[in-house]
Amino acid sequence: MTTAADELAGLATAVGVMVDWHDIHGVARRVEPDTLVAVLDALEWRAATTAQRADSLRRCAAERSQPRLRTAQAGARIVVGSPDAGPGQWCDEAGDTEPAHQDVEGGWRCPQRPGYWTLRVGAQAHAVAVAPARCFGVDDATGAATPRRWGASLQVYAGRSPSDAGIGDSAGTAAWCRRVRAAGGDALALSPLHAAGRIEPLFSPYSPSDRRYLEPIYTAPPPWLQEDDAALDAPASTADGLIDWAGAAAFKWARLARWHAAMHAAPDAIRDDLHRHRQAGGADLERFAIFNAAVLGQPDPALQTFAQWLSTRSWSQVQHRAHASGMAFGLIADLAVGFVPDGAEAAAAGDTALRGLVIGAPPDAFAPHGQVWGVSSYSPDGLRRTGFAPFIALLRAVMRDRGGVRIDHILGLQRLWVVPQGAGSDAGAYLRYPLEDLLNLLALESWRHRCIVIGEDLGVVPDGIRQRLAERGVLGMDVLAFARAADGEFLPPNLWRTMAVATTGTHDLPTLVGWQRGEDIAVRAQLGQEDPAATAQAMERRREEAAQLASAVGADTLCPEALHDAALAFVAAGPAPLALLPVEDALGLREQVNLPGTVAVYPNWRHRLPLPLPRRTLHAALRRFATARGGEH
Repeated sequence: MTTAADELAGLATAVGVMVDWHDIHGVARRVEPDTLVAVLDALEWRAATTAQRADSLRRCAAERSQPRLRTAQAGARIVVGSPDAGPGQWCDEAGDTEPAHQDVEGGWRCPQRPGYWTLRVGAQAHAVAVAPARCFGVDDATGAATPRRWGASLQVYAGRSPSDAGIGDSAGTAAWCRRVRAAGGDALALSPLHAAGRIEPLFSPYSPSDRRYLEPIYTAPPPWLQEDDAALDAPASTADGLIDWAGAAAFKWARLARWHAAMHAAPDAIRDDLHRHRQAGGADLERFAIFNAAVLGQPDPALQTFAQWLSTRSWSQVQHRAHASGMAFGLIADLAVGFVPDGAEAAAAGDTALRGLVIGAPPDAFAPHGQVWGVSSYSPDGLRRTGFAPFIALLRAVMRDRGGVRIDHILGLQRLWVVPQGAGSDAGAYLRYPLEDLLNLLALESWRHRCIVIGEDLGVVPDGIRQRLAERGVLGMDVLAFARAADGEFLPPNLWRTMAVATTGTHDLPTLVGWQRGEDIAVRAQLGQEDPAATAQAMERRREEAAQLASAVGADTLCPEALHDAALAFVAAGPAPLALLPVEDALGLREQVNLPGTVAVYPNWRHRLPLPLPRRTLHAALRRFATARGGEH
């Protein structure tokens, strides 16, 4: 006999909500019935009664039987229409055609040329995205069969330039491009530059309003618009030198308004370029400008359009100069996993976005108590209904004028941990996404933009996903702290993955210096997150780990500087096609960029790089990294 619990589990499985899953320790878990009902209801698959569950199953089958956009790899076989439909025709985006023939089993062979095609069969038309076998790769960008390139990663807001007004900008980033290139590097990976909307004091770059647009406060003053900043109130600053997000943002928006007002004096070519940007942005840009102007209390949405144009132009110039200097990739963008539920992207998405659900993570190595990030995303059914239009538009926006993109929590292409708004992270469930469709679109847009793809594949990693991503040309991330054998020993560099970016750390981990000293453990103890006994145990374990690392890299554990330097070379020495050195580790800094699981009690995303820079330390670290990679390019 079928029980209500069986019906509930059957509906959940059919619509993509995982009833059973395994935690980071491999322990089998099962989602509680109340949580399943709450998640299904938020997804608008009603599940409270037998009749509702049956109706939801029928609707699900009907909606998925006729996808608006199919995806497949070049040359693959797809089945659409009736098995005896007769001859057809493939039509590409330019209107060029080639014949399509149905096989005896009713299948059609996709064109060998990737692109967005339409298969016309009689009066029917089927949209098909034909993808290359893999993403654009480091070897494609460099022409090397076994590339060994390197670069650095920078928190943009932390950098400095003479006119940055308290928040790092494109000019400060350009200076870091020059430093990295001078040492032989090919890439500079950036923190997210997404439009933030209203910037509050406790702001995170990973909680954007709209990932399709840029955050204008990161824009440096354009050379053709000069003004006296002394005419404005100076941005607020904290006594301890931390970033004042709200104060700096207010200052920069006032400055942007002055620049906008001065556009009448700009050269004709500049004003014409702004006009073309406005025309190209169309209705989407207009809606964004109106929404953001209302959020920021601006009477004229034209300022928002101007700010987007200026940001786009500014960052495009940084990328152009990076390429001109010889950098193979230049800037690598960071694509945040989601957007705030009340932001511009959510408003534009309508019912394509998750409603009543936010995303996060169950307990993992980053956050032992789990996380609720407070951001939303697109629903898998919403993506299917729209022919994946929001995902395609997002990829194009983030890849434009970039040599690569790092996708935060790329595991979300397969599944996301969703939690009803207001609930804790333990009251969530995994929601499945159409992985193969999303990978096909990612590979297609990657080649169109000649943009490498890096996926943050850390946390609770499902079986097989890393292998599948690697097969499709997505580079994973090998991080020193997690590159361990089953017995906990650090893996030698030659055993690190060949389809991953090697790095000493991420923004969610302590710096090398901080890790050696147990700074993250000490901070959590100060915040009351761990009791004295647990803290003492964690510190002892960290000392043991530092000794293990020292043994692996061949350094003296009693000399922190030697261990730090050897660890840099250790990470760079492996077979990864690209290695990235966080600027914080190049400078030997202690402060952690972001401490997961803390909000108001730790200065996340607020540390600036030192002034003046310890140039000798930086130069030595970059050279050491370059040498371990095999020299300059």
